[in-house]
Amino acid sequence: MQRPSITRTYKNHHLDSDRWSVWNPRSDDVVVTTSYKSGTTFTQQILAHMLYGQSEPDPDPSVLSPWPDKRFNPLSLAELGTWMDEIQGRRFLKSHLALDGLPYHEEVKYLVVARDPRDVFMSFLNHYQNYTDVAYEAVNGGDRVGDPLPAFPGDTHELWRNWISRGWFPWESEGWPFWGNMHHTRTYWEWRHLPNLLFLHYADMRADHAGAVAKIGDFLEHDLSEADIARIVRESSFETAKRKAALSDKKDEGEPRQFIGGETSFIYKGTNGRWKSVLSDEDLELYEQTKLKVLPPDCADWLENGGTV
Repeated sequence: MQRPSITRTYKNHHLDSDRWSVWNPRSDDVVVTTSYKSGTTFTQQILAHMLYGQSEPDPDPSVLSPWPDKRFNPLSLAELGTWMDEIQGRRFLKSHLALDGLPYHEEVKYLVVARDPRDVFMSFLNHYQNYTDVAYEAVNGGDRVGDPLPAFPGDTHELWRNWISRGWFPWESEGWPFWGNMHHTRTYWEWRHLPNLLFLHYADMRADHAGAVAKIGDFLEHDLSEADIARIVRESSFETAKRKAALSDKKDEGEPRQFIGGETSFIYKGTNGRWKSVLSDEDLELYEQTKLKVLPPDCADWLENGGTV
């Protein structure tokens, strides 16, 4: 039976797919994979409190959940490998790689989290426009391959036109100046029949938080009581994330920050549908054109409407 394999190398200002070379997969590993701004942190928080919350009062995904393809990570390859190898308990790793650039192992569970592309853009807009000089120096420095991340253009519609109709990598048709969003989902969609891939739609997760926790628990074969689900929902809620972000910003007041407004601006609104009052008819026509080019109809329908895959 055919299995996914690596056919692309992703290297740019943010990504370096080769850094996964130091991953020694375990039979119970979990990989959370999203393009970006699609529920990554939300899912990591659920997993942190699901897998570690009974033994740790406030498990920190930044400590427990490595992001191997983060090019601008100050850790060397050897240090990254050591960190991953030394994690005790069940590991959950983060990736922003499409499946044609991410190692696939049958024994590993993959959580594929996606979102309506128009909602992704609105969160991406907030994310990108809040980059500080510290952030640009981080992503554009060091051993970067290719052009630097350009400065935020200042115009929402200009950014949209580029994001929806240009790819950063030659094989992409959208996502500039980061990387393909629709392309990311499509590469996993082709393999949705595999039993170790679980597709999660961000809008569904927000609408039924408890249901999402239960679904993830079932997929990971991790027994959860009703009390466990209630605890995980409470500790991974958007309100809890905002409160923790505000506390972190207060603690680090005066320190250099990667985002204008600190962590509070990174954990922004978490809502859907804001694009309806921002994108013009012309903007949306570009979306339709790219959607037809990149996505199979059933994948496009799922991204726009959610539901079970």
